[in-house]
Amino acid sequence: MIPVAEALARVLALGTPLPAERVPLRAAAGRVLAAPVIASRDQPPFDASAMDGYAIRDADHRSGVQLTVIGEAGAGHAFSGAVGAGEAVRIFTGAPVPDGADRVVIQEDVTRDGDRITLGERLETQSNIRDLGNDFKVGDRLPAPRRLRPADLGLIAAMNVPEVTVTRRPAVAILSTGDELVMPGGSPRPDQIIASNAIALAAMAEGAGAEVRVLPIARDTPDSLRFAFGLAADADVLVTIGGASVGDHDLVGRMATELGFEQAFWKIAMRPGKPLMAGRLGRSIMLGLPGNPVSAFVCAQLFLLPLLDQLQGIERRSSTEMARVLDPLPANGPRAHYMRASLGFADGQPTIAPMGSQDSSLMTVLGSADALLVRPVGDRARAAGEMVEFIRI
Repeated sequence: MIPVAEALARVLALGTPLPAERVPLRAAAGRVLAAPVIASRDQPPFDASAMDGYAIRDADHRSGVQLTVIGEAGAGHAFSGAVGAGEAVRIFTGAPVPDGADRVVIQEDVTRDGDRITLGERLETQSNIRDLGNDFKVGDRLPAPRRLRPADLGLIAAMNVPEVTVTRRPAVAILSTGDELVMPGGSPRPDQIIASNAIALAAMAEGAGAEVRVLPIARDTPDSLRFAFGLAADADVLVTIGGASVGDHDLVGRMATELGFEQAFWKIAMRPGKPLMAGRLGRSIMLGLPGNPVSAFVCAQLFLLPLLDQLQGIERRSSTEMARVLDPLPANGPRAHYMRASLGFADGQPTIAPMGSQDSSLMTVLGSADALLVRPVGDRARAAGEMVEFIRI
């Protein structure tokens, strides 16, 4: 068995960023930017009013001064003339500030009578003008790589850029194996179970930016597995679920080897999830996950998600955080332990409490958890109140 950190390093060594492609901005949500975006215009593209009021010259900005209103400026409707001494232009938020004007007096500080206004006793010191290019200027860049959020898309649109260069989505094929499995909605025999893992892992991979195919269940026969592997031959990543152990019916590793599988490792010093294997099968990176639902989920969290980030050109930062543990923990053994846990907050600090049962077959416990409490190999006993590592899930 190898340590978790070494296993992750070997998984990441299997893949490099995928090619880039151009997509319309409307289709770029969640994609990873592969080349910087360069602004093609200033924002704002003119000196803009930040308030509703009157555009005037600085020299006229005195309490009691009376000015003549010579026109109006609205958003998308600029005033074509210039503001001279003793003059004002009615202006609305977002409108271009007319030539000659140095500030906008808010309408609450003005009394109007026909085409004449009188400035009030209490005038603001700020100009209420957003300067041309105050947000960004022509040539300013949004750097890559980055996963594009809604706020990023709004910024790029404001830069007047209609298309972006993004990394191609990783193609992920998910293959459940085993005679005991039936797809959700099927009619299982008394000795069969529902193939739930593929649904959870597909959602996890899609949330990380992948395009996912859930393949038909492969039965415990060489022909069925051979056919299933053929269906996944064009995938960037093949995720198999089950059949990676050493039982008489655990054929995944044997069949993959017959088909040219180049193994990077098998078995990790962790729980749950020890019987995980990884390597290359043809053009695909293959991750052989345990069939146990919690083990499969934890392994995907630790290895599949970082791999998908790497394939999209993102260097995954440490996913661990610190919290104060609410219950004492016994010393940990020779395998890293990823305990399902519940997060909270008290006295200005995050808190974490391990779930009452850590049985790796209990999906209800996994469904109730929002974190994995990380126990390193050989970690000493921890008293309630000590700080421990965790991963959000």
